[in-house]
Amino acid sequence: MQTELIETGSLQRSLEALLFVASEALSIDALVKLTGAGHVEVAETLQSIGEAYVERGIVLREIAGGYRFATSPAARTVVEAYLMPAKTSLSPAAMETLAIIAYLQPATRAEIEAVRGVNVDSVVNTLVDRRFIVEAGRRDVAGRPMEYRTTPDFLESFGLRSLAELPPVDLESEARELTLALPIETEVVRATGVDADSVTDANHNSDTHARHVAAEPIREDETAGAASDVAPAEEEASPSLKS
Repeated sequence: MQTELIETGSLQRSLEALLFVASEALSIDALVKLTGAGHVEVAETLQSIGEAYVERGIVLREIAGGYRFATSPAARTVVEAYLMPAKTSLSPAAMETLAIIAYLQPATRAEIEAVRGVNVDSVVNTLVDRRFIVEAGRRDVAGRPMEYRTTPDFLESFGLRSLAELPPVDLESEARELTLALPIETEVVRATGVDADSVTDANHNSDTHARHVAAEPIREDETAGAASDVAPAEEEASPSLKS
């Protein structure tokens, strides 16, 4: 049966028809179940279809874990001119929020806001309406916040076969770049190997002592004592003058 399907071209026609009417990418497992052919036969036929359509206005794309027909990138200009769609590009805020969800998913609104530093209610609602993200249940913590994850539409829109194809992000290096510079005196102390807390305490004690001395009034007996300390020196110098 399977050999007959391949030899007569029946399997290729069946696959082309399924891929044409499907509203989403079809996996090889789904195509095997629908056609009754084997995995190897379906995979080989899909490869043949892809090669046959590579120079046409319709091409076969492997995306979101399956296969589907799509317009050729070479025909993008005329297709957009015919469809004249409304503005479909995402705002920078929406792109930033979508990226956070893609890398942290499932993510809650509080987690997204912790990264962006602003309220994201409106942006999240927009991404849900555009079917880039979907609710993924509630987290089992206080308040039971809703979690969000990306959808197959997200993968298709960005030309990804899976989330594994997302560009790698070094979160540790990003965190280091955001670290605030330490005070200059701290850097000097670190370079000399002296404990920073000890230096800070010493500076504090010396400043406190200076303020105490400056504020304390000078008593008369102290002035007199200072004068008497100087007098003997003058007396000792006088014999040499007499001589």
